[in-house]
Amino acid sequence: MELKNFIVDIPNYPKPGVIFRDITPILNNPPVFKMVVDQLAAYAITQQATVIIAPEARGFLFGPTVSYAANLRFVPVRKLGKLPRQVVSAKYSYEYATNQLEMHVEDLKQNDRVLIVDDVLATGGTAQAICQLVQNKQATIVGLAFVVDLTYLNGKKDLGGYPIKDRIKN
Repeated sequence: MELKNFIVDIPNYPKPGVIFRDITPILNNPPVFKMVVDQLAAYAITQQATVIIAPEARGFLFGPTVSYAANLRFVPVRKLGKLPRQVVSAKYSYEYATNQLEMHVEDLKQNDRVLIVDDVLATGGTAQAICQLVQNKQATIVGLAFVVDLTYLNGKKDLGGYPIKDRIKN
C-alpha cells in the first residue's frame, strides 16, 4: 500500500506559494490509518519511549492514537494561551508564520523518554520548539516521528541529530 496515494496536495493554501499536504484521506481509510499508527507505535516501543508528545492541531490526530496503541502517556503541546495551568513555552517559525507553543510545567519529568509525533515535517520549526520544551524539562528525546517528510524544505537539518522516523518522503 503506497501511503503517498493517501495524501492530497492543495496548492496555494493557506497562502499563495504554499502547498498544503492534506492527510484527511489517511484518516478516512481505517486500514491505512491503522497501519500508520501501528508503525509509529512500534517505533515508540523500539525507542523505549515512555511519553508521546504531539502538537495541535494535526499532531493531535496521531499523537494520542500512537500513545494509546503503545500504552504510553500522552502530553499535548498547544498554541499560546490554550492551556489552563502553569506552562513552559517556546517560540518558533515555519513556512508562512511564527507562533508559540506551550506545555504544562508538570507534564514531563527528568527521567521521561520522549517521542515527538507529528503529521508533517516541513521546515522543522514546530519540532524544534517541542525539542526546546523537552530539553527545558531535562527529559530525554528518544526520537521524532512524522507521517510525511517534506524533504525539499530540509526540516531535519536543525533537529539536533535525533533519530527520525518518517513514513514517506515527499
